[in-house]
Amino acid sequence: MKEIKAIIQPGKLQKIRDALDALPDFPGMSVSRLEGCSPHERRTIAHTAREELTDFSPKVRIEIVAPDEKTPEIVNLIRKLAHTGRPGDGVVWVTAVDEFYRITE
Repeated sequence: MKEIKAIIQPGKLQKIRDALDALPDFPGMSVSRLEGCSPHERRTIAHTAREELTDFSPKVRIEIVAPDEKTPEIVNLIRKLAHTGRPGDGVVWVTAVDEFYRITE
C-alpha cells in the first residue's frame, strides 16, 4: 500500500474529488485546509515576524491510502487536474505504508 499526499490550490478540490470518486474501487480520502508558501511564491523578503506570518496562501491537503496498483492512476489524475501552468500549483508525493488497519475490523 501507498500513502499519497497532495497539496493543491483550493479551487481544484471539487474537480479532483469528483474524478477520484468516479474511479472504480476508490479507497476514499481525507482533506484538510492549510496555509503554505514556497520560495517562488514570495514576492519580497520578509523583514518582520508579521510579514513572515502573512506570506502564506490557502492550500488544500489531500491524503489517500491506496493499493500499490491504484497509486499511479490516482497520482496522474491529481497531477493532471491540479495543473494550471502557473507557479504554486502544488505538489504530490507518495510514501510506502507498512501496515494499514481499519478501526472497525
